[in-house]
Amino acid sequence: MDKNTLYGLILIFLILIGFSWWSRPSEEERRAMQRRQDSLVQVELARKAALREQARNQNNVVQTSVGDTLFATDSLTTKKMITLENNKIKVGIDTEGGRIAYVELKEYVTSAGAPLVLWNEQHSTFGLKFENMREEIFTANLLFTPNTQQSVIEATTGPATLSMRLTSSPESYIEYQYSLAPDTYALDFNIVTNNMGRVIPGALTMEWSVDMPQLEKSAEFETRYTGIYYKIDGDDVDNLDMIKNEEEELTAQTKWIAFKNQFFSSILIAKESFNPATLQTEEFKEAGYLKKASATIPVSYNGEQHTELDMQFLFIPNNYYTLLEYGKEIDLPDLVNLGWSWLAWINRYIVIPLFSFLEKHVTSNYGLIILLMTLIIKLVLAPLTIKSYKSSAKMRLLKPQMDAINEKIPAEKAMERQQAMMELYRKNGVSPMGGCLPMLISFPFLIALFWFFPGAIELRQQSFLWADDLASYDSILDLPFSIPFYGDHVSLFCLLMAIVNVIYTWMNSKTQPQNDQMKMMKYMMYLMPIMFLFIFNNYSSGLSYYYFVSTLITILMTWAIRKFYIRDEKVLAEMAAAQHKPAAKKSSFQQRLIQMQKEQEKKLREQRERNAKRK
Repeated sequence: MDKNTLYGLILIFLILIGFSWWSRPSEEERRAMQRRQDSLVQVELARKAALREQARNQNNVVQTSVGDTLFATDSLTTKKMITLENNKIKVGIDTEGGRIAYVELKEYVTSAGAPLVLWNEQHSTFGLKFENMREEIFTANLLFTPNTQQSVIEATTGPATLSMRLTSSPESYIEYQYSLAPDTYALDFNIVTNNMGRVIPGALTMEWSVDMPQLEKSAEFETRYTGIYYKIDGDDVDNLDMIKNEEEELTAQTKWIAFKNQFFSSILIAKESFNPATLQTEEFKEAGYLKKASATIPVSYNGEQHTELDMQFLFIPNNYYTLLEYGKEIDLPDLVNLGWSWLAWINRYIVIPLFSFLEKHVTSNYGLIILLMTLIIKLVLAPLTIKSYKSSAKMRLLKPQMDAINEKIPAEKAMERQQAMMELYRKNGVSPMGGCLPMLISFPFLIALFWFFPGAIELRQQSFLWADDLASYDSILDLPFSIPFYGDHVSLFCLLMAIVNVIYTWMNSKTQPQNDQMKMMKYMMYLMPIMFLFIFNNYSSGLSYYYFVSTLITILMTWAIRKFYIRDEKVLAEMAAAQHKPAAKKSSFQQRLIQMQKEQEKKLREQRERNAKRK
């Protein structure tokens, strides 16, 4: 380094030192700068405090990730249950999943006397499922943030409301909104998605499943009435098979889906309609449970917009009039199985109104209600019954002549024997269908009530005589073993029903012709009461009691009518008078029947002739 370069560097160094000394701030300027610095610190501290306050106001949101998806959750939020409650139902909403995890109907108890719980946390699930990148995400596993710190919200003078939010960013979230009004079985439920296109780029489905609990005494019998019902827009109510496991993909818009026990239902109703859903039931073998019911419902969703899906849950007893009140226009009463369509009208317009009238205006004793209802039905059908008995009396009085015809004409000449019988009936003014037709008219009532009693929640846990629950079986003896197709107990009402049916069969058999065919039929009729023992031993004791009382009244009416009203002398006089009347012109049906008999006889005669020639 030469001398000039060295002098230059020294000069520059001195200039810098001099400039620094000359440009340094004064004491006053240094104090002003310190004040400015302190102010900046205070501003930063205030900014951070404001952020903390905002975080508290927004439930102190912290970021958590699930797979490739980022969600925000309140740092103070933990897994807990928040209860919405009115005088009818209690609904527990879990922060994990933001879902309904517990449902109790407060007005009812199980057959064991425990609270009647339709859903519990370990045996139910509800949430939204979607795919993000390569992973499937189910919101039931994520922690939602509630809008309240209360643990119990009661609906007394106004609705109890709650929202649960799953946030990805301040403007991107999924929210469940719940509202429970006082004195109702209905829980309003809305799903809101807002700007979730980045998080949920594809399809969104709603997953709902419940392990359906045993609530009644007989699990086997309750299972027959437990499963999934649904209502397709513009169509009738339908259901999955109640006996076997089944999966069904609905092909049309659906108005509601119900997970139905024998006497209680959880119903999800769309304000508009659901997209075609997939429903499934399968046997659930854990003790205390009957079946697993599942529904997968595609959600109408646009991630770039604000979308809402408005729904309603009903946690409701399967009472016909209660369902009518909550959903007449959407056919909710059809959840009560009233039988085949050609029989259901009897229950809908005759049996249920009559039962309700007696319940409200006559007595609260359901055993007496069944007795009175049976008497009323018998009195209404009495004219048909009397006509049937009169026809039976005529057949009984003609029995000796019918036996004579059977002895005179061999069985090989069936057509000739039949013609002789028809001629005997015609001369004495007897219609062979006279005793059957009135019975055919009354028979639908017996079948309709077969459907009514097992589904009548009014009979549930109502006692009468030795039966402690008319909706379940009555047991006077619990067996230490189970008899196949019969059970492990003895139902007294079922036994009494079988006994009176044996007596009634014996009374009727005395009026029947005693040919070989009728003897075989008589033995078959005696098998029916034995079959009743096996069929009805596990059924509703109210049903067995009704059939017992109905048959007993029929026996008493038969005896009274034969003893005091339809005397043999009077019937014989009518038959004698009929013999002197001019022969009535044969109806077209009778003429066709006679023509068919003649053609049949002609064919048989030709056949015998051909056989004779071959020999």
